[in-house]
Amino acid sequence: FVICNDSSFRSQPIIFNPDFFVEKLRHEKPEVFTELVVSNITRLIDLPGAELAQLMGEEDPKLPGANSTASGFFRSLMSLKRKEKGVVFGSPLTEEGIAQVSQLIEYLHKNLRAEGLFRVPGNSIRQQILKDALNSGTDIDLDSGEFHSNDVATLLKMFLGELPEPLLTHKHFHAHLKIADLTLFDEKGNKTSTPDKERQIEALQLLFLILPAPNRSLLKLLLDLLYQTAKKQDKNKMSAHNLALMFAPHILWPRNVSTNDLQENITKLNNGVTFMIKHSQKLFKAPVYIRECARLHYLGSRAHTSKDDLDLLTSSGSKELQPLKSQKRSRLDSCHQEETQQRTEEALKELFRHVHNMPDSAKKKKLIRQFNKHPAALTPGSEVPTSPAPRRARSRSFSGLIKRKVLGTPVILERKSRDTTPEPARVSKENVQLLQKCGSPAHVSQAKLKTLEGRKEESCRRMRALLLSKDSSSL
Repeated sequence: FVICNDSSFRSQPIIFNPDFFVEKLRHEKPEVFTELVVSNITRLIDLPGAELAQLMGEEDPKLPGANSTASGFFRSLMSLKRKEKGVVFGSPLTEEGIAQVSQLIEYLHKNLRAEGLFRVPGNSIRQQILKDALNSGTDIDLDSGEFHSNDVATLLKMFLGELPEPLLTHKHFHAHLKIADLTLFDEKGNKTSTPDKERQIEALQLLFLILPAPNRSLLKLLLDLLYQTAKKQDKNKMSAHNLALMFAPHILWPRNVSTNDLQENITKLNNGVTFMIKHSQKLFKAPVYIRECARLHYLGSRAHTSKDDLDLLTSSGSKELQPLKSQKRSRLDSCHQEETQQRTEEALKELFRHVHNMPDSAKKKKLIRQFNKHPAALTPGSEVPTSPAPRRARSRSFSGLIKRKVLGTPVILERKSRDTTPEPARVSKENVQLLQKCGSPAHVSQAKLKTLEGRKEESCRRMRALLLSKDSSSL
């Protein structure tokens, strides 16, 4: 579980379950959930068609020794015993039964130092009194000193042994045998005798996900108790292997099956329970890819996977958090837009400075015309280039051609002379080149400017005379 200490939720701590979407998918769409988990189980272990159908509940499980005469005798004997079953002992596993038995588990957590716990039998009379009290639903004070820890431990094993089927169910029996065979491969791809612990843990995680909810809840309580018991083996002399020998017949062995029927698999089953006890703290967490698939099933996007678990509240329909998240996102979006716009304007200003410092050319003029369309791109201290003078509408007639050739240049020169605010952009190209060579306008003498203007007027007069002579000859 993850505790959120966000400033907007300081009023009370909020606890989130990392497997929230996994549990949601399990309860709301069990068929989709089972198909998802089983497809990954078959990826890890090889289950033939019959064993896979048994795991899915499509066929009745075929257990070892199921056709023998002895098994039939044991089955009839157990059915007679279950006719006198109570509310807890001998009944199918229910939440009420788990609530009663959890009292025994809580008491044993406080008394794990008793030597030979779960191995040394307790007093049969005290056990019967305690059993009747649990079946009737009477409140029991186990801390009163009336009962010994060995009485409680033996009664817990008795409860598990009287269940109609083992805690891990008959359907999962063949899958557990296959998990015990998962071993590592060498460099050449051959199997070794070394167990592949990572694959075994992953397979058990998946298998526990499709257990019935009451079975999974009690299994978690039980394995945690056995794990804590094994940690104190220096006091109680009960290792994980010793505990597995005590509990494997009750939680994994098939019911109504003799020891001879399981002769080939007893070692595998005992080692499998030992492995569960040692790694019990990892087995009840859903694999990461199952969490991801369940999350995507409800959210439909990978955008939420990188965020905090606060998204769980939004997706589960929390109306109080929705306005807070929308306001936060709107603030982030506005800040992002302002930052992006500011960067764009700075880049355009830097580009304009670069273009403005380029030598005069047709390309420079073209770029400046484009910048004139976006005045915001200029720097605060830069001057806006003057827009080009509007062109006169050209006449397509012959007389218009003569007027444009003969009178066009003087009119333009006259308009230029009337302009009272000369700007650097209207200086002729020759003068601009002269300014660049000299470094500043102060170095240019008035005489040189007059000389240049005189040469330009002389060339214009020659051009007009040439055009007039050609037009009169044609007329």
